[in-house]
Amino acid sequence: MSAVGKAIWFIETHFAGDISLDDIARSAGVSRYYLARAFSLATGRSVMGYVRGRRLTEAARSLSNGAPDILSVALDTGYGSHEAFTRAFRDQFGLLIAGLGERYTWESSKAIPAQWQRLVPYLGTIPRQVGGTTFGVSCNGDDEGNFDYIAGTEVADFSGLPTAFNRLRLGEQKYAVFAHREHISAIRRTVCTIWTKWLPDSGHEAADAPGFERFGEAFDFPTGTGSFEIWIPIKA
Repeated sequence: MSAVGKAIWFIETHFAGDISLDDIARSAGVSRYYLARAFSLATGRSVMGYVRGRRLTEAARSLSNGAPDILSVALDTGYGSHEAFTRAFRDQFGLLIAGLGERYTWESSKAIPAQWQRLVPYLGTIPRQVGGTTFGVSCNGDDEGNFDYIAGTEVADFSGLPTAFNRLRLGEQKYAVFAHREHISAIRRTVCTIWTKWLPDSGHEAADAPGFERFGEAFDFPTGTGSFEIWIPIKA
């Protein structure tokens, strides 16, 4: 077995405990300098980054199985506070979105504003909500033009959410970002321009990933006015 293979074996059997780079290098029979270089070349990650990733994966499993005390999970994972754990969890697994979801065609998507009206009463009371920014995520499109749309907000984790809520994890992805400053009723025209003019002329290619609108403090839901962003997934 290679030094990297020995290191991974040691990590997989000891990551729940307090282990250091020196411990892992010693188990692999090489210097910490050699292991750091070889591990990075073989896996694309640092040794201790891999350890943190494995701990966070186990934490995610505990949370998905209904762990009631997030702080205990954070401490068990080696983080000194709930905030530090949440930041690391988001960095590892991406943006977590929770909200109301519906399936649409391009024609029936005219009903999306009503979907947002159903979400508004939940805002500010959603368990583990992060900030006041909201997201309209389009995903799971098919060849017939059907797609899922989730009107939601960022959450620190998926625990305690209303049973009617959909859950979505937005992974790492390259996006082209556009500002829409007209009334929201003109969004179809903006989106159509992006896809039929900007994208073909840009030399970029759309990626098979969720796209979304991002509504910050500048947008006013009652009037539909104020700027917001349209994020289009593109290939790196």
